[in-house]
Amino acid sequence: MPVDGPKDTGGKDAGAPVPPKPCPVCGKPADPATLPFCSKRCRDVDLNRWLSGRYVIPGRPTDPEDAE
Repeated sequence: MPVDGPKDTGGKDAGAPVPPKPCPVCGKPADPATLPFCSKRCRDVDLNRWLSGRYVIPGRPTDPEDAE
């Protein structure tokens, strides 16, 4: 007969609050209103980096024949 007991949570306390991850721009704690950033400024800095081409998601190389 199975006994209802605490479930294995992989060593983590399921009731413990999770600390916010740091802002990816400046490293300060993230603000819930601007997640995952700490402020509107850092959110805008990140957007500018995407729009200016500083951040790039690599794609697969194209064949010269495909370009024709």
